[in-house]
Amino acid sequence: MRILLTDDTHPVLREKLLAAGHVCDVWTDCTYESLLGEVKNYDAIVVRSKIVIDRNFIDHARHLKCIGRVGAGMETIDVDYAESLGIRCFNSPEGNRDAVGEHATGLLLALFDRIVVADGEVRQGKWRREANRGLEIKGKTVGIIGFGNMGAAFAQRLQGFECEILAYDKYKPAGFAPSYVEEVTLADLQRRSDVVSLHVPLTDETRYMVNGSFIKAFAHPFYLVNTSRGAVVNTKDLAKAIEEGTVLGSALDVIEYEDMTKDGLDIESMPADFRYLLSSSRTVFSPHVAGWTVESKYKLAAVLADKIIAAL
Repeated sequence: MRILLTDDTHPVLREKLLAAGHVCDVWTDCTYESLLGEVKNYDAIVVRSKIVIDRNFIDHARHLKCIGRVGAGMETIDVDYAESLGIRCFNSPEGNRDAVGEHATGLLLALFDRIVVADGEVRQGKWRREANRGLEIKGKTVGIIGFGNMGAAFAQRLQGFECEILAYDKYKPAGFAPSYVEEVTLADLQRRSDVVSLHVPLTDETRYMVNGSFIKAFAHPFYLVNTSRGAVVNTKDLAKAIEEGTVLGSALDVIEYEDMTKDGLDIESMPADFRYLLSSSRTVFSPHVAGWTVESKYKLAAVLADKIIAAL
Protein backbone atom coordinates (compact mmCIF):
# COMPACT_ATOMS: atom_id res chain seq x y z
CA MET A 1 0.00 0.00 0.00
CA ARG A 2 1.11 3.56 -0.68
CA ILE A 3 1.04 5.81 2.39
CA LEU A 4 1.57 9.58 2.62
CA LEU A 5 3.03 11.17 5.76
CA THR A 6 2.17 14.88 5.81
CA ASP A 7 3.84 16.09 8.99
CA ASP A 8 6.90 15.64 11.13
CA THR A 9 6.69 12.64 13.41
CA HIS A 10 9.00 10.11 14.99
CA PRO A 11 10.93 7.99 12.42
CA VAL A 12 9.50 4.82 13.96
CA LEU A 13 6.22 5.46 12.12
CA ARG A 14 7.84 5.24 8.70
CA GLU A 15 10.19 2.45 9.79
CA LYS A 16 7.32 0.25 10.95
CA LEU A 17 5.27 0.88 7.80
CA LEU A 18 8.24 0.11 5.55
CA ALA A 19 9.02 -3.05 7.51
CA ALA A 20 5.44 -4.17 6.92
CA GLY A 21 6.01 -3.89 3.17
CA HIS A 22 4.30 -0.58 2.45
CA VAL A 23 5.59 2.36 0.41
CA CYS A 24 5.89 5.63 2.34
CA ASP A 25 6.13 9.13 0.88
CA VAL A 26 6.95 12.06 3.15
CA TRP A 27 5.63 15.49 2.20
CA THR A 28 5.85 17.75 5.23
CA ASP A 29 5.51 21.09 3.40
CA CYS A 30 2.25 20.13 1.68
CA THR A 31 -0.88 22.24 1.92
CA TYR A 32 -4.56 21.41 1.74
CA GLU A 33 -4.70 22.69 -1.84
CA SER A 34 -1.56 20.89 -3.01
CA LEU A 35 -2.82 17.60 -1.61
CA LEU A 36 -6.16 17.65 -3.43
CA GLY A 37 -4.61 16.59 -6.71
CA GLU A 38 -2.30 13.98 -5.17
CA VAL A 39 -4.27 12.21 -2.47
CA LYS A 40 -6.06 10.02 -5.01
CA ASN A 41 -2.74 8.18 -5.45
CA TYR A 42 -2.62 6.96 -1.86
CA ASP A 43 -4.16 4.15 0.15
CA ALA A 44 -3.55 5.85 3.49
CA ILE A 45 -2.63 9.28 4.77
CA VAL A 46 -1.19 10.34 8.13
CA VAL A 47 -1.83 13.88 9.39
CA ARG A 48 -1.50 16.04 12.47
CA SER A 49 -3.39 19.34 12.70
CA LYS A 50 -2.35 21.46 9.74
CA ILE A 51 -4.40 19.52 7.17
CA VAL A 52 -8.18 19.57 7.56
CA ILE A 53 -9.73 16.39 6.20
CA ASP A 54 -13.19 17.67 5.29
CA ARG A 55 -15.79 16.35 2.85
CA ASN A 56 -14.20 18.06 -0.12
CA PHE A 57 -10.83 16.54 0.69
CA ILE A 58 -12.35 13.08 1.17
CA ASP A 59 -14.17 13.36 -2.16
CA HIS A 60 -10.74 13.77 -3.79
CA ALA A 61 -9.43 10.74 -1.90
CA ARG A 62 -11.77 7.89 -2.74
CA HIS A 63 -8.90 5.37 -2.87
CA LEU A 64 -8.08 5.93 0.77
CA LYS A 65 -8.51 2.95 3.04
CA CYS A 66 -7.53 4.74 6.23
CA ILE A 67 -6.68 8.12 7.73
CA GLY A 68 -4.27 8.27 10.66
CA ARG A 69 -4.00 11.13 13.14
CA VAL A 70 -0.78 11.37 15.14
CA GLY A 71 -2.34 12.39 18.45
CA ALA A 72 -5.73 12.23 20.10
CA GLY A 73 -7.97 15.00 18.76
CA MET A 74 -10.01 14.16 15.66
CA GLU A 75 -11.86 17.45 15.21
CA THR A 76 -9.94 18.26 12.01
CA ILE A 77 -11.20 15.08 10.34
CA ASP A 78 -14.78 14.47 9.19
CA VAL A 79 -14.76 11.00 10.68
CA ASP A 80 -18.44 10.28 10.10
CA TYR A 81 -18.25 11.07 6.39
CA ALA A 82 -15.01 9.17 5.92
CA GLU A 83 -16.27 6.07 7.65
CA SER A 84 -19.56 6.21 5.71
CA LEU A 85 -17.38 5.65 2.63
CA GLY A 86 -15.49 2.76 4.23
CA ILE A 87 -12.41 4.81 5.13
CA ARG A 88 -11.22 3.84 8.60
CA CYS A 89 -9.96 6.61 10.89
CA PHE A 90 -7.39 6.13 13.63
CA ASN A 91 -5.76 8.25 16.31
CA SER A 92 -3.23 7.30 18.96
CA PRO A 93 -4.24 8.65 22.39
CA GLU A 94 -2.57 5.67 24.03
CA GLY A 95 0.74 7.23 22.97
CA ASN A 96 0.49 10.48 24.92
CA ARG A 97 -1.90 9.74 27.77
CA ASP A 98 0.98 9.42 30.25
CA ALA A 99 2.39 12.77 29.15
CA VAL A 100 -1.00 14.45 29.53
CA GLY A 101 -1.61 12.87 32.93
CA GLU A 102 1.72 14.13 34.22
CA HIS A 103 1.35 17.59 32.67
CA ALA A 104 -2.13 18.09 34.12
CA THR A 105 -0.71 17.19 37.52
CA GLY A 106 2.13 19.66 37.00
CA LEU A 107 -0.28 22.43 36.03
CA LEU A 108 -2.35 21.82 39.15
CA LEU A 109 0.77 21.90 41.34
CA ALA A 110 1.96 25.10 39.64
CA LEU A 111 -1.44 26.68 40.27
CA PHE A 112 -1.77 25.55 43.89
CA ASP A 113 1.82 26.38 44.87
CA ARG A 114 2.05 29.63 42.86
CA ILE A 115 5.24 28.30 41.28
CA VAL A 116 5.15 30.52 38.19
CA VAL A 117 4.42 33.68 40.17
CA ALA A 118 7.04 32.89 42.81
CA ASP A 119 9.67 32.07 40.19
CA GLY A 120 9.10 35.40 38.46
CA GLU A 121 9.35 37.28 41.75
CA VAL A 122 12.58 35.60 42.83
CA ARG A 123 14.13 36.50 39.46
CA GLN A 124 13.27 40.11 40.28
CA GLY A 125 14.92 39.92 43.70
CA LYS A 126 11.65 39.50 45.63
CA TRP A 127 11.46 36.95 48.45
CA ARG A 128 7.78 36.96 49.45
CA ARG A 129 7.10 33.83 51.43
CA GLU A 130 3.71 34.59 52.98
CA ALA A 131 2.33 36.03 49.74
CA ASN A 132 3.22 32.76 48.01
CA ARG A 133 1.81 30.37 50.58
CA GLY A 134 0.36 27.45 48.62
CA LEU A 135 -2.36 24.84 48.87
CA GLU A 136 -2.13 21.06 49.19
CA ILE A 137 -3.88 18.66 46.86
CA LYS A 138 -4.34 16.27 49.78
CA GLY A 139 -7.86 16.46 51.14
CA LYS A 140 -9.25 18.25 48.09
CA THR A 141 -11.90 16.85 45.75
CA VAL A 142 -10.84 16.68 42.11
CA GLY A 143 -13.54 16.24 39.49
CA ILE A 144 -12.51 14.79 36.14
CA ILE A 145 -14.81 15.37 33.17
CA GLY A 146 -14.13 12.82 30.46
CA PHE A 147 -12.61 9.51 31.55
CA GLY A 148 -10.92 8.21 28.44
CA ASN A 149 -7.18 7.71 28.06
CA MET A 150 -6.26 11.18 29.33
CA GLY A 151 -8.72 11.46 32.21
CA ALA A 152 -7.81 8.00 33.47
CA ALA A 153 -4.08 8.79 33.28
CA PHE A 154 -4.59 11.97 35.31
CA ALA A 155 -6.60 10.07 37.93
CA GLN A 156 -3.84 7.50 38.21
CA ARG A 157 -1.30 10.23 38.97
CA LEU A 158 -3.55 11.74 41.64
CA GLN A 159 -3.71 8.56 43.73
CA GLY A 160 -0.62 9.37 45.74
CA PHE A 161 -1.89 12.79 46.76
CA GLU A 162 -4.64 11.33 48.98
CA CYS A 163 -7.36 13.42 47.44
CA GLU A 164 -10.92 12.44 46.56
CA ILE A 165 -11.26 11.75 42.82
CA LEU A 166 -14.60 12.02 41.03
CA ALA A 167 -15.23 11.12 37.39
CA TYR A 168 -18.06 12.03 35.04
CA ASP A 169 -18.33 10.57 31.54
CA LYS A 170 -21.76 10.49 29.95
CA TYR A 171 -20.67 8.09 27.22
CA LYS A 172 -19.34 5.32 29.43
CA PRO A 173 -21.54 2.68 31.09
CA ALA A 174 -21.44 2.29 34.84
CA GLY A 175 -18.33 0.58 36.14
CA PHE A 176 -15.82 2.44 33.96
CA ALA A 177 -13.70 3.82 36.80
CA PRO A 178 -11.09 2.03 38.95
CA SER A 179 -11.70 1.53 42.66
CA TYR A 180 -9.93 4.75 43.69
CA VAL A 181 -12.27 6.88 41.55
CA GLU A 182 -15.94 7.57 42.30
CA GLU A 183 -18.29 7.70 39.32
CA VAL A 184 -20.71 10.61 39.66
CA THR A 185 -23.25 12.66 37.77
CA LEU A 186 -22.30 16.07 36.45
CA ALA A 187 -24.52 17.70 39.07
CA ASP A 188 -22.76 15.79 41.84
CA LEU A 189 -19.36 16.73 40.46
CA GLN A 190 -20.39 20.39 40.39
CA ARG A 191 -21.63 20.17 43.96
CA ARG A 192 -18.48 18.61 45.41
CA SER A 193 -15.42 19.55 43.37
CA ASP A 194 -12.61 21.87 44.48
CA VAL A 195 -10.79 21.26 41.19
CA VAL A 196 -12.17 20.42 37.75
CA SER A 197 -9.99 18.93 35.03
CA LEU A 198 -11.25 18.68 31.45
CA HIS A 199 -10.43 15.65 29.29
CA VAL A 200 -13.05 15.74 26.54
CA PRO A 201 -12.75 15.95 22.74
CA LEU A 202 -13.90 19.08 20.93
CA THR A 203 -17.31 18.39 19.40
CA ASP A 204 -20.46 20.40 18.79
CA GLU A 205 -21.61 19.19 22.19
CA THR A 206 -18.49 20.19 24.14
CA ARG A 207 -17.77 23.52 22.42
CA TYR A 208 -18.14 26.20 25.13
CA MET A 209 -19.24 23.51 27.58
CA VAL A 210 -17.57 25.53 30.33
CA ASN A 211 -19.56 28.76 30.17
CA GLY A 212 -21.30 31.07 32.61
CA SER A 213 -24.16 28.68 33.29
CA PHE A 214 -21.80 25.75 33.83
CA ILE A 215 -19.73 27.74 36.31
CA LYS A 216 -22.75 29.04 38.22
CA ALA A 217 -23.93 25.46 38.76
CA PHE A 218 -21.02 24.78 41.14
CA ALA A 219 -21.77 24.82 44.84
CA HIS A 220 -18.57 26.71 45.66
CA PRO A 221 -15.62 28.35 43.86
CA PHE A 222 -13.22 25.93 42.17
CA TYR A 223 -9.99 25.68 40.20
CA LEU A 224 -10.04 24.76 36.50
CA VAL A 225 -7.46 22.73 34.56
CA ASN A 226 -7.83 22.30 30.80
CA THR A 227 -5.55 20.06 28.75
CA SER A 228 -8.23 19.08 26.20
CA ARG A 229 -9.15 21.75 23.64
CA GLY A 230 -9.32 25.48 24.09
CA ALA A 231 -12.80 25.99 22.67
CA VAL A 232 -14.28 23.72 25.35
CA VAL A 233 -13.99 26.79 27.60
CA ASN A 234 -15.67 30.12 26.89
CA THR A 235 -12.82 32.55 27.51
CA LYS A 236 -15.06 35.53 28.18
CA ASP A 237 -17.03 33.66 30.83
CA LEU A 238 -13.88 32.23 32.43
CA ALA A 239 -12.31 35.70 32.68
CA LYS A 240 -15.45 37.04 34.32
CA ALA A 241 -15.57 34.11 36.76
CA ILE A 242 -11.93 34.60 37.78
CA GLU A 243 -12.49 38.32 38.24
CA GLU A 244 -15.56 37.62 40.39
CA GLY A 245 -13.89 34.76 42.31
CA THR A 246 -16.29 31.99 41.28
CA VAL A 247 -13.29 30.36 39.59
CA LEU A 248 -10.31 30.64 41.93
CA GLY A 249 -7.69 30.01 39.27
CA SER A 250 -7.13 28.30 35.94
CA ALA A 251 -4.32 26.29 34.38
CA LEU A 252 -4.66 26.16 30.60
CA ASP A 253 -2.54 24.15 28.20
CA VAL A 254 -4.95 25.06 25.40
CA ILE A 255 -6.72 28.31 24.55
CA GLU A 256 -9.72 29.18 22.45
CA TYR A 257 -7.71 31.35 20.07
CA GLU A 258 -4.79 29.09 19.24
CA ASP A 259 -4.00 28.22 15.64
CA MET A 260 -2.57 24.71 15.60
CA THR A 261 -1.15 25.21 12.10
CA LYS A 262 1.46 27.74 13.24
CA ASP A 263 3.54 28.87 16.19
CA GLY A 264 3.10 32.18 17.96
CA LEU A 265 0.30 34.34 19.32
CA ASP A 266 -0.53 37.88 18.26
CA ILE A 267 -1.32 39.12 21.75
CA GLU A 268 -2.35 42.61 20.67
CA SER A 269 -5.09 41.23 18.44
CA MET A 270 -6.51 39.01 21.17
CA PRO A 271 -9.78 39.95 22.93
CA ALA A 272 -9.54 41.88 26.18
CA ASP A 273 -10.89 38.90 28.14
CA PHE A 274 -7.96 36.72 27.13
CA ARG A 275 -5.47 39.50 27.81
CA TYR A 276 -6.99 39.79 31.28
CA LEU A 277 -6.26 36.10 31.87
CA LEU A 278 -2.68 36.61 30.70
CA SER A 279 -2.21 39.41 33.21
CA SER A 280 -3.76 37.53 36.12
CA SER A 281 -1.63 35.97 38.87
CA ARG A 282 -4.30 33.27 39.18
CA THR A 283 -3.63 31.71 35.80
CA VAL A 284 -0.97 29.35 34.47
CA PHE A 285 -0.41 28.66 30.77
CA SER A 286 1.53 26.25 28.57
CA PRO A 287 1.49 26.18 24.73
CA HIS A 288 -0.52 23.02 23.99
CA VAL A 289 2.34 20.74 25.02
CA ALA A 290 0.64 18.53 27.62
CA GLY A 291 1.00 15.54 25.32
CA TRP A 292 4.43 16.51 23.95
CA THR A 293 7.30 14.64 25.56
CA VAL A 294 10.31 12.84 24.14
CA GLU A 295 8.67 9.55 25.08
CA SER A 296 5.22 10.41 23.69
CA LYS A 297 6.64 11.40 20.30
CA TYR A 298 7.83 7.81 19.90
CA LYS A 299 4.73 6.18 21.39
CA LEU A 300 2.27 8.26 19.34
CA ALA A 301 3.97 7.20 16.12
CA ALA A 302 4.47 3.56 17.09
CA VAL A 303 0.87 3.06 18.23
CA LEU A 304 -0.52 4.66 15.07
CA ALA A 305 1.76 2.59 12.83
CA ASP A 306 0.51 -0.62 14.42
CA LYS A 307 -3.11 0.41 13.89
CA ILE A 308 -2.54 1.28 10.22
CA ILE A 309 -0.65 -1.94 9.56
CA ALA A 310 -3.46 -3.99 11.11
CA ALA A 311 -6.05 -2.14 9.01
CA LEU A 312 -4.21 -2.51 5.72
